[in-house]
Amino acid sequence: MSDVKTRIEGLLNENKVVLFMKGTQQFPMCGFSARATAILQDLGVTFKDINVLEDEEIRNGIKEFGNWPTIPQLYINKKLVGGSDIMMEMYQAGELQTLIQN
Repeated sequence: MSDVKTRIEGLLNENKVVLFMKGTQQFPMCGFSARATAILQDLGVTFKDINVLEDEEIRNGIKEFGNWPTIPQLYINKKLVGGSDIMMEMYQAGELQTLIQN
């Protein structure tokens, strides 16, 4: 697990906003990933998409890394924000915009 943890930490260190998702931002492969992508795109956020379907180690490792069982997972400034439901709640409340700007 340490190799996967190191890889995940590297991705988070290199990118302010990272979305671990099924598919890519151009072609989401599930409804939850599509919603998460749409929220970030609506906010005009540049983000790194990590397609967990292409890497089984990352797919399993990210669940353990953030102690979060589902995908997608949004990280901002190396901190887990949550999945698409939490993103939607924060977006509707204006909290996600504030978090991204800070």
